[in-house]
Amino acid sequence: MNHHGSHRHLLSRYPVAVPADVDAIIVPTARPTAYLEHVVALARHHGCTLVTLCSRRSSADAAAALAERAGVEVVAVDVADVPADLLPPLRTTAMLRGGRFARRTDTSLKRNLGLLLAAAAGWERVVYVDDDVVIPEPDDLRAAAGLLDRFTGVGLSVGGYPDNSVVCHAYREAGGAQDTFIGTGALAIGRESFTSFFPDIYNEDWFFLLDETGLAPSAVTGLAVQQPYDPYHDPMRARTEELGDSLAEGLFGLLDTGGGLTDATAAYWRGFLGRRRRFIDEVITMVRDTRPDGPAKRQVIAALKAAGGRNRLIEPRLCVDYLTAWRADREVWRDHVEATRRRCGGRPVPKLLADLGLLHRYRPRA
Repeated sequence: MNHHGSHRHLLSRYPVAVPADVDAIIVPTARPTAYLEHVVALARHHGCTLVTLCSRRSSADAAAALAERAGVEVVAVDVADVPADLLPPLRTTAMLRGGRFARRTDTSLKRNLGLLLAAAAGWERVVYVDDDVVIPEPDDLRAAAGLLDRFTGVGLSVGGYPDNSVVCHAYREAGGAQDTFIGTGALAIGRESFTSFFPDIYNEDWFFLLDETGLAPSAVTGLAVQQPYDPYHDPMRARTEELGDSLAEGLFGLLDTGGGLTDATAAYWRGFLGRRRRFIDEVITMVRDTRPDGPAKRQVIAALKAAGGRNRLIEPRLCVDYLTAWRADREVWRDHVEATRRRCGGRPVPKLLADLGLLHRYRPRA
């Protein structure tokens, strides 16, 4: 088998729990402010703090103004103003920086900043929600939060447009049996999980949910609706996803068959990367056989070829070295979070933000 189309069996599905309050909703955002209207309404429904971590077409000023009009307590930060030393240097970032496998987004930075703020503020249960995700039933977040005494992460099941990599999108659309997994599009995490981190790579949320040996206890409940987008618009998307997609699919493929992370040796990666390349070639053939000729078909094939070309540059040694660096980073991040808790914990939010050196917009609840 060259590809595992689903990892859902690794999750506890729809367990029963007593709902719990959400302390904060954390939203990494790069889109115009209008995309925040849904999460503002969610925060108002739950009476919780909204944290918006802004860049590109979003701004802290605009996000704070939108939340203030709705009477929602908000912490809004322009990540360009975050002090360089607020987050620790990570080996997984340094080893890819400036090279062909470097990621060109600030998503992981924002999510790690959210973890640090949550830990320093003393919050117990927070939910990550992406700015292009809608939660039809707001109380699904309370149900997810209620499970955090038993699980590291509780994700909402993804409806609407599937949340997959470019390669897996093409596989599904060509007739393959492709599922989705939980992720930070809508993910509840608790205090004990703030010491995990999001590496700066595609599928960073899958890495967040891992511990030293495998998948930490994780569950799925409720529903989140992903808004549609075009995964094939730019072949660079597939290129930049490929290392993270290969690493995550390789590791979760081990877990699917009862293995553990210690089984991810150079020999394992050599075999897996060969299967991954054959899988991408198979998907190209499936697309050619099932899609009508035209620009859309050529665009999908161009994206798949981009992924395949990038995959052929991944060496087994890189995979082993990345996991070694990731393990070391877990310790660095854990120590940094605990030190920040000791230094800043228990302070009022405005004082906390100032002590962290964050330029921010803070509006208390009306």
